[in-house]
Amino acid sequence: MTLIAIFAVVICGALTVIQFGSLALALWRLRRPVNKKQAGGAYPFIALARPLCGQDSFEEETMRSSFQQDYPAYEILFCVASANDPVIPLAEKVIASYPQQPARLLIGEDRISGNPKINNLNKAWQATHAQWVVMADSNLLLPADYLRSLMDTFDDQTGLVSSPAVGIRPQNLWGAVEAAMFNTHQARWQFLSDFAGMGFAQGKTLFWRRDVLENGGGLAALGAELAEDVASTKLVRNAGLKVRLPPRPFPLPIGRRSLSAVWSRQLRWARIRRFGFLWLFIPEILLGSLPPLAAAAYLATTGVFPWAIPPVLMVMWYAAEWGLAKAVDWPHRPQDILAMVIRDILFPALWLWCWTGRSFVWRGNTLDAKPSPSGNRQPGK
Repeated sequence: MTLIAIFAVVICGALTVIQFGSLALALWRLRRPVNKKQAGGAYPFIALARPLCGQDSFEEETMRSSFQQDYPAYEILFCVASANDPVIPLAEKVIASYPQQPARLLIGEDRISGNPKINNLNKAWQATHAQWVVMADSNLLLPADYLRSLMDTFDDQTGLVSSPAVGIRPQNLWGAVEAAMFNTHQARWQFLSDFAGMGFAQGKTLFWRRDVLENGGGLAALGAELAEDVASTKLVRNAGLKVRLPPRPFPLPIGRRSLSAVWSRQLRWARIRRFGFLWLFIPEILLGSLPPLAAAAYLATTGVFPWAIPPVLMVMWYAAEWGLAKAVDWPHRPQDILAMVIRDILFPALWLWCWTGRSFVWRGNTLDAKPSPSGNRQPGK
């Protein structure tokens, strides 16, 4: 056997073990019993801040989910940067339909950073006296136990509770590809990181203990990186604390997507990972089924493997992913299996294209990774 063949055997075997092992661990982590506070335990007052910008097909449903929390005391702060945003009448209507729930609509932008979401949320941070603040993206569909599960996750070693989203209700093939990116890929690896005690923040949900963020420089400090989730992770770790994930990820309705929308969003997140955690981004070229299948195909051409191995490996690879999705009730139709294959084909192209630039456009704002005098990456307009 040649050195190339030995290398191919190692790559194929190692990546296959990682695939099946990571799926098994993720399933165990996601199906662990939920630890809840003792009955009668006091839950502190929470501010739920949600940045709004425009409308999508699920806007009213996700907005209303803010008001349906099984939590004793909280307020809702909807944040809109522009007084001309078309989402304002909808927000006013939804707030008016829940008069019993404290809720406010805050309009205006505080330019404290190069991150438009942080600028939008700053007015909520300043307007509330709550010592516990959740920043939840507007497209998340919050389950009734959302706030309780976040609070139940906190312990003395936790500085931030965060969570990936799980894509639900894809309405076309590219929507299913987006869900496959979220679910058996991103959510799997984030929950495994949490299992290993190295949790990473994701901007969909950031649940702060106020003093932790204030001691780290306040909300403006989250503009010190290309994205607030990278800055949040580093801020918490620098404080000697951990980012923790709740027992389950929270749903995000996908709807219809186009290839260009999926590509631009995934490229944006890839560049965020590249500049935020380069040492983790580099091995991403090995993710997905293509590297082990290519190694297996090479070994079949050289006679080391029988030709039955590559197709059997491919079937087992996606059957295992499908099994995880089915077990935790994520999308798992035949279309979703095809979406997993397409996702894995996109991975190498995204990884390579990520190196061709340093910026991305988000909601009309260009964010550029620039080295600051201190050596940190700064977002620019």
